[in-house]
Amino acid sequence: MRKKILIEGMSCNNCVAHVTEALNELEDSKNVDVNLDGKYALVETHVQDDIITEKIEDMGYDVVKIENI
Repeated sequence: MRKKILIEGMSCNNCVAHVTEALNELEDSKNVDVNLDGKYALVETHVQDDIITEKIEDMGYDVVKIENI
């Protein structure tokens, strides 16, 4: 399932690298693409939204919304 994760708090390419690494660590995740300008990440995964949210928010970012696309 493809998900679009709207994320607040990313301000640089280092943030993008951290979020990318965290999403790649999720079980069964692939095709991770984090967009700094759009403040979102795209990922293919079957992981539940609350687990994704916890992973990203534990890093200090805010998940605004997760959409299945």
